[in-house]
Amino acid sequence: MTTPVLLTFDMDAEQLWIARDPDSATKPVWVSQGQYGPKVGLPRILALLKKYDVAATFFIPGIVVENYPREIDAILEAGIEIEHHSHTHQWSDSLGPEAELEEFQKGWDAIVSATGRNPRGWRSPAGELTPDSVRYMEQFGMSFSSNLFDSDTAHLLTDQGRQTTIVELPFAWVLDDAPFFLYSNRLTGRNMSAPSAVSESWILEYDGISREDGTHFMLGMHPQVIGRHSRLWALEQTVKHILESGTGAFTTCAAYADQVRPALLARGPLQ
Repeated sequence: MTTPVLLTFDMDAEQLWIARDPDSATKPVWVSQGQYGPKVGLPRILALLKKYDVAATFFIPGIVVENYPREIDAILEAGIEIEHHSHTHQWSDSLGPEAELEEFQKGWDAIVSATGRNPRGWRSPAGELTPDSVRYMEQFGMSFSSNLFDSDTAHLLTDQGRQTTIVELPFAWVLDDAPFFLYSNRLTGRNMSAPSAVSESWILEYDGISREDGTHFMLGMHPQVIGRHSRLWALEQTVKHILESGTGAFTTCAAYADQVRPALLARGPLQ
């Protein structure tokens, strides 16, 4: 039994901060936290992926695609696909229907212009969906979504009880770097997790998931977070463990969605 392994990176850059607090655009220290991702974290991540010859998927807001053309070229030259992650990284549930549609369109246009490829999947900022989100995904031809937390198994996305052909690839906060590493003790009153504790958690999750048929293992990461040396170590330990186990197959989100869709369509909605 082989477990699909999906390494995903949300390269939000400074939009992670600006979208939450527009005033932060005038605060260079805040903005610099986001800029670290494309400028410093990204090259380290690409080097790690090349070292172990493993696939990955990047989700990038349209405005970040426009603001970092050289970094986008580096991702494309590495043979990595870029998927849709809104335009400005504003949380979808804070927008009205027209503004959410505009976010879809602008982010789509930016990715197509930079890559020459239509994005095939969508991850909303903070994984938030509105009553209109699935309809917009269908309108833009998304073949997969990665937003929900309801399973370790791919399933067909539903919209108010209606089955779609969009494959949902769920993930989990325990398999995301942000809850462990994003905030400092000064901001939260809690110590950040030790990289060794994070790698242990991720490895134990993988070991458990890999023993169950039909599951996938997805990590959600951010270059400005995982791109620090100590944190990248946690990712590397996880990758090495999976490779040494011989039970994992690294793949992209789009390829995995294509792989499982026929069986999901035949089976119907997840019960």
